[in-house]
Amino acid sequence: MNSIKRAGSGTLSQSSNRGFSLVEIVVAIVILLGIAMFLLPNVRSARPAARRTQCRNNLKQIVLALRNYEDVNHALPPAYTVDAHGKRLHSWRALILPYLEQPGLYKQIDFSKPWDDPANAKAVSRSVDTYHCPEDPNPPDHTTYLAVVTPKSCLQPGKGRRLSDIKSLSSTAVVIEVDSAHAVHWMDPSDADEEMVLSLNSKSALPHPGGMLVALVDGSVQFLNVDVSSAARRELISAESDKHVLDAELKRALE
Repeated sequence: MNSIKRAGSGTLSQSSNRGFSLVEIVVAIVILLGIAMFLLPNVRSARPAARRTQCRNNLKQIVLALRNYEDVNHALPPAYTVDAHGKRLHSWRALILPYLEQPGLYKQIDFSKPWDDPANAKAVSRSVDTYHCPEDPNPPDHTTYLAVVTPKSCLQPGKGRRLSDIKSLSSTAVVIEVDSAHAVHWMDPSDADEEMVLSLNSKSALPHPGGMLVALVDGSVQFLNVDVSSAARRELISAESDKHVLDAELKRALE
């Protein structure tokens, strides 16, 4: 009986110490690869969504800074400041820096001289994270967030516009997102005109598939479908339109 037990015990010990066979290892690798291939598309699709969320957050901070500027100065900032001869000096992006928790950078800027003057070289070399979309392949000191600047827009050249002059805060775009080819240095007083906004279509280079993000004066950020009509887009960027006629189309266009 003792010999039988010892024999059985020896057999169990050998079985418990046996390693994985080559076939078992190969099967395990195949299973793991299958799981990885299944999860990979989800990871890839999550990345653009995460970047779009970050981009939306950037625009929310920008429009909030614009509103805070307006609270203090009783008008939105000008699209750009000008000298005595009408030459562009500085962008609205520089003017709202204190409201983006960048007072130190703001103090480095000599607003009496052009943005690209040697006196402003130190500020020019800096970047502002809020102004850079994570989708944009340009250097971090460039931005794809441009104000809409037209005769009827919220931001006007050389002068501020009061919120009370804007007829519909919830359906008027103040800042839009453009593709990387139209990016500018964040201090550059260059923005989007009406032609740029109206020329966008499904064949255009777009910052996001199907359209772009727009920041509205009320502080919200919406996704604008590029297929919306030119008439609706013209109404969207006008501070002087009550938009009643195009409300239905604008609601469909903004997500």
